Amino acid sequence: MSRLKPKWEVILFIGFVHLGALFAPVTFTWPAFWVFLGLTWATGWVGIALCYHRLLTHRSFKVPRLLEYFLTFCGVLAAQGGPVGWVSTHRLHHAYSDTPKDPHSPTDSFWWSHMGWFLYDDPRRARCWAMDLARDPVHRFLNRTQGVWPILMGVLLYVIGGFPWVVWGLSVRTVVVYHVTWLVNSAAHTWGYRTYKTNDLSTNCWWVALLSFGEGWHNNHHAFPRSARHGLRWWELDLTYLTIRILEFLRIAGNVSLPAESKAGSAL
Repeated sequence: MSRLKPKWEVILFIGFVHLGALFAPVTFTWPAFWVFLGLTWATGWVGIALCYHRLLTHRSFKVPRLLEYFLTFCGVLAAQGGPVGWVSTHRLHHAYSDTPKDPHSPTDSFWWSHMGWFLYDDPRRARCWAMDLARDPVHRFLNRTQGVWPILMGVLLYVIGGFPWVVWGLSVRTVVVYHVTWLVNSAAHTWGYRTYKTNDLSTNCWWVALLSFGEGWHNNHHAFPRSARHGLRWWELDLTYLTIRILEFLRIAGNVSLPAESKAGSAL
């Protein structure tokens, strides 16, 4: 890993938001806290779990194209990269999970799988695994401008609510969504139980699932990659899938893929 080139703009931004989050105790206000919760829902739950992961990466369901673009914009505001890059990396992860070609496996180290991989240019991610998105002009535009929108949102938060809104709506929220997302790569490949025999280290980690709106039922997901539903037992709470079910009930979402329609690993 020492031969990899650091992405200094990413390192500086991550350092900035972590530093800003330290001001949380002295800037707490209830309006700032509600902004934190609302933007965590919009960027983490809707933007990353629902859109970037289940909609764009795995095409587990379909929504109207304009809604897809709006959901993608929510994902861009999470500051985890543009849709083309995020989806390409995750598809690469599924293709070579926990092998030397996996861009974020705990076999390289727990720290690397959690956040180290995000801080470096890695030749394993050079090939684009998301040409379907790269060919779309809107997704391509959002991918190219992905660094601008979180900063503009920070400016807007300052104009509306001052420093407390920036701390809670940008710094604290971004840090929380970062680490919750990264725990799926690290903790959910390290701790938990395995329901299915898959060719990787994926686990079902209940506390990661609770934090990540259902993404932590990761062994289930690796067994049924295209499934919109990750929590397969009655007690495996999957808030993202419940959201998809609501969209389906409202006739906004369709073609929802379920485990019976997916290729699965064998049960243990």
